[in-house]
Amino acid sequence: MPENTPTETPRSAWFLVPMQALVAPLLAMPRAAKRALALLVDSSFCVLTIWLAYCFRLNEWTVLTGVQWLPVFVSLCMALPIFIVMGMYRAIFRYAGLAAFIAVLKAIAIYGVAFMTIFTALSVPGVPRTVGILQPFLLLIAIGLSRLGIRYWLGDTYQRILHQNTLAKVLIYGAGNAGRQLAGALTNSAELNVVGYLDDDPRLKGGIMGGLPIYDPSDLPVLAEALGVHNVLLALPSASRQRRNEILERIRKARVNVRTLPDLTALAQGRVAVSDIRELEIEDLLGREAVAPRQELLDKAMRKKVVMVTGAGGSIGGELCRQILRNAPSTLILIDQNEFSLYNIHAELLKLAELYQQESVQIVPILCSVRDQDRMEHIMQSWRPQTLYHAAAYKHVPLVEHNAVEGIKNNVMGTLITARAANKCGVLNFVLISTDKAVRPTNVMGASKRLAEMVLQALAAEPAVDRVRTNFSMVRFGNVLGSSGSVVPLFRQQIKDGGPVTLTHPKITRYFMTISEASQLVIQAGAMAEGGDVFLLDMGEPVRIADLARKMVELSGLTIRDEDNPEGDIELSVTGLRPGEKLYEELLIGDNPETTEHPRIMKAREDFLFWPELSKKLSLLNAALDRNDMVAARATLAELVSGYSSTGEVSDLAFTGAETVPAA
Repeated sequence: MPENTPTETPRSAWFLVPMQALVAPLLAMPRAAKRALALLVDSSFCVLTIWLAYCFRLNEWTVLTGVQWLPVFVSLCMALPIFIVMGMYRAIFRYAGLAAFIAVLKAIAIYGVAFMTIFTALSVPGVPRTVGILQPFLLLIAIGLSRLGIRYWLGDTYQRILHQNTLAKVLIYGAGNAGRQLAGALTNSAELNVVGYLDDDPRLKGGIMGGLPIYDPSDLPVLAEALGVHNVLLALPSASRQRRNEILERIRKARVNVRTLPDLTALAQGRVAVSDIRELEIEDLLGREAVAPRQELLDKAMRKKVVMVTGAGGSIGGELCRQILRNAPSTLILIDQNEFSLYNIHAELLKLAELYQQESVQIVPILCSVRDQDRMEHIMQSWRPQTLYHAAAYKHVPLVEHNAVEGIKNNVMGTLITARAANKCGVLNFVLISTDKAVRPTNVMGASKRLAEMVLQALAAEPAVDRVRTNFSMVRFGNVLGSSGSVVPLFRQQIKDGGPVTLTHPKITRYFMTISEASQLVIQAGAMAEGGDVFLLDMGEPVRIADLARKMVELSGLTIRDEDNPEGDIELSVTGLRPGEKLYEELLIGDNPETTEHPRIMKAREDFLFWPELSKKLSLLNAALDRNDMVAARATLAELVSGYSSTGEVSDLAFTGAETVPAA
C-alpha cells in the first residue's frame, strides 16, 4: 500500500466528523422544536429518576407497577409547569452560563419541596418516603449534567462550525506526507479551513484521507466555484521546478490564490507549521532547475580564507555573504557605507554562523565607502583578504540616470580605487559583480558598469612588478529575483493594492535568475578566473514582463481587466520607457562566447583599452565629475564605452533645477 494511502484516517477524524454531522441538524432546528425537544428530555429524566429512586430504595432493579406509577404522574404534572414558569426553556443551552444553572437550581428546589411534601411529609401508601427525597436530588443531577453537556457539546461544535464558515476555504495540492502535515497544522487555524486535497495519483482520487476528500486537479475550476475555494496551497516540496511550473500553469485559469511550502531542506526538521506557508515565489514560474554547485570551485575560492565583500548590505552582496559563510572561510569582512544595511546583514550572518556551526568564522562589519582610498588600503593591509567580491554599486537605472555624477563616481571610480588597493595589498582574487546592462548600454548605469569592467581588464593586462599578481575578473548577469528594486515585489504590492500593475512597455523583456543561483555561479566563476576574464552566466530564455505580470495576477486568484474582459480585477497600465531603459538586454558585446568547465558559465573576449591610454581618459572623466560638468563626463563615457550614446537631456538632479525632476 502506498505511503499516502487514503485509508490512513486519524482517530480524531472518525470521532469529529460524525459528531459534527449530528450536531449540525440540531442547531438548524426551529426554536420551538428545540424547546419541545428539551421538554421531552426533561420528561424522560422525571421518569428515569423516579425509577432509579425505587431501585436505590429497594436495593434491586425493579419494574414499576400499580401505585408506583403515581410519583411519575405527579412529577410530570409538577415539574414541567414549574420549569416553564421559571424560564428554564428560554435560555439558549449552548450559551448557558451561571444564571441559567441558578434558574435550574431554583426550579428544582421549588419542585423538590412540593414533591417531598406529598411523598415524604404526608406519605402515600405503597410509595416509600425515601423516593420523595431521592428523586429531586437525582433530577437535579440529571438536568444539571444535561445542561452542562449541551453547553460544551453544542456550544463548542457550533463555534467550530461558525468559525469554519467564516474562514477562507483552501485545497491542498499534494496528498503526500507534507500535505497531511499541513492539513494537521491547519486544524485549528484562525485563517484557513482545509476542505480537501488535490492529487495527480489516480490511486488516490475519490478517496478520503483524514476525513477530507481527494479530488482530481483537473476539476479545480469547478471545485473552486462549488466549494467556495479561493486558495490552493502547494505541498510539493520534492517536486522539480519544471513539474511545479506545469502544475501552476494548470491552476492559473481557476481564479485561485496560490501559496506554497518551502523546499525539502526547510522541512527537514520537525513538522510543517502554518508559518511555513509563504507567498508563491516567482522563481516557481520562471526559474529553471539549478545546477548543483561544484564544491571544489567553492572551496578554492573561500575555504579557510579571508574573504571580503563590498556592498555586503545589498541584495547581491548579502547573498554572496550567506553563500560564503556556508563554505567555512576563516574570516568574512563586510564592507558597506549604509549603517542600517550593514547592521542587518551582520546580525543575520551571526545567526547563520550558529546554524551552520561556523562559530569559528570571524565576521567583521566595517563602515566604509569604496571611494575612500586611504581607508580601503588600511582595511586590506590590516586584514589581508585573499578573495574580494566587489558588489558595491548603484544599479537602479532611472535613479542613476538622474544622479549621473554620483553613479559614475561610485561605479567607476569606486571600482578603480578598490582594485588598486587590492593590487597594492596583495589580494589574490578580485571579482567584480557586473550586469547585462553593460552591453551596448543606453543608460549611465550600464555605461558605468562597462567602464568598471574595462578598468579591471586594463589592470589585469598590466605586467606584475615586485608584487603578488591580483587575478581580476568580472561576472556579468541579468536581473536576480528578489533583489532590491526588482519588478517582482513591485508587481506583488500593486496587485495587493488593487492595481494597476505598471509596465513601461508591452514588449519589454528581461533575463531572470534566482539570487541564490547567481551568487553561487559568481563564486564558481571567480574561482575559474585566469586574469581579465569576463564571465557570462547562462540566464536561460528572456521573459516578457507583461507575461510575468499576467501570471502573477492570475495566480493571485484575480483576472486581468482589458478590452476582452472589462469586468476584470487588475488593469495592466503601460507608462512608457523610463530614461535610459532598453526593450531588451544582452549579455555579450561580440559573438561566439567560449564555454567553460561549468555548464552555466561562459566566457567573453571583450575589447578594452590598455592602462596607459585608459588612465588618461579616466583622469579627464574624473576631472569633469569633480567640476560637475555632465556634458563633458558623458562625452568621455561615450568615447570609452562601445555602444553608449551621450545624446539626450543631461538631467543630474543635483545641478539642473526643479524643472527636470522626473515624474513618479
